Amino acid sequence: MQIQFSLAGMEPSHSRILNPRMIRILGSVFAGLLGLAFGSFLNVCVSRWPAGESVAHPRSHCRNCGRTLAWWENVPLASWLALSGRCRTCKAPISWRYPLVELAVGALWASAGWRFFESNFVPGIPARAFARDLAAAAGHMFFYWLLVALAVLDAEHLWLPDWLTWPGIAIGFIFSVIPIPFGVYFYAAPWGHFTIVRTAAASLIAIAIAAGLILLIRWIYWLVRRREGIGLGDAKLMALLGAWLGLPGGLVAFAVGVTLGAVAAIVVLATLSRRANGESWALTKLPLGTFLCVGGIISGVWGQQILGGYLRWAGF
Repeated sequence: MQIQFSLAGMEPSHSRILNPRMIRILGSVFAGLLGLAFGSFLNVCVSRWPAGESVAHPRSHCRNCGRTLAWWENVPLASWLALSGRCRTCKAPISWRYPLVELAVGALWASAGWRFFESNFVPGIPARAFARDLAAAAGHMFFYWLLVALAVLDAEHLWLPDWLTWPGIAIGFIFSVIPIPFGVYFYAAPWGHFTIVRTAAASLIAIAIAAGLILLIRWIYWLVRRREGIGLGDAKLMALLGAWLGLPGGLVAFAVGVTLGAVAAIVVLATLSRRANGESWALTKLPLGTFLCVGGIISGVWGQQILGGYLRWAGF
């Protein structure tokens, strides 16, 4: 299929023609730019939420000298590069977190757009299927935005707020049972094979098992060390991943997250053990939630390939 855009007063030979591949590229670029904007807003949120500040007032400002930023200092990625990562007034460094968050959300939203435009600009696609896939793409975008937010909050403050995790679980559960082929919940059975009651039950089981993994580890750690090792926020985060990804997807996220966390722990603790005296280094807290969020993103984007490769390797 080709969509033709004819400009008034021009000959047909001068018409601009966009084929499906071009539409897919342009649509993905637009989704990525939209992601950059929402990533910039997310930076405001994660900077102000821990302090209980409003995300709307005051306007964006340097958190060191308090100067209100000009409009061109708020352009995602470009402003940070133009300013060389420093406030132009007080020269205070601007954290690498700002461009990284913007880039992460932009890239993830572009990938969601790429998937959506791949299958929705072909001849004869029903409007109903188009609407379903659009809702699924919007769900992907919200899911990724939420995980990036939780990853940053846990990395910087060891904080996974209930007012993000609980609504995230509820919305993920809703997406798992409504009749749309939601791409993140990629292990759910095709709609119509099960009743909504059985689908909801499967989702609740996934949520319970995913959270139960963390609770089991937390209980075992308490039995061995007689102190709390993992917060309940991590259990709620795993429930959120189970709600959105299903049980196999949640297990992939858990395996990836724990592996990344273990590698980081070995590096960090080995470094600290050389510098610190006594055993205080052993009590260093690491943001498990951040690694689980990274695992959730990897599972959402490449989970099918990871699981399929594992099953082939295992001989199934």
